[in-house]
Amino acid sequence: MSASYQRMIFVCLNDRGEGHPKGSCSRDGGAELLDRLRADLHERDLKRVVRAVGTRCLGQCSHGPVALVQPEDVWYGGVQESDVSDLIDGHVLGGRVVERLEIDPDKLSGVPQEEHPLPPLDRP
Repeated sequence: MSASYQRMIFVCLNDRGEGHPKGSCSRDGGAELLDRLRADLHERDLKRVVRAVGTRCLGQCSHGPVALVQPEDVWYGGVQESDVSDLIDGHVLGGRVVERLEIDPDKLSGVPQEEHPLPPLDRP
């Protein structure tokens, strides 16, 4: 039996500099969000089940701080330390999207999967 995380939560820590027109997840509280998320996962004994990872730009700067939950591919924006309990209780443990934090899929930057589909992973 292989072990892996059931969910990965990526938190943007990109810093575009003071006053950048697109915003900056780091300057808007990304690092504090990641620290709180990790601490809460540890306190709830979920540290080896759900992994919170800091990352560079996720391409959604105007929605920051941004958190992306995989494998469900749910994007959350404007997430603050005070939202961590809602994310863990609602999404991680409750299996529900936290609607008040979800970024409207129509407002995400990028190309819709339907317009440029990639092949599924072929695992031998």
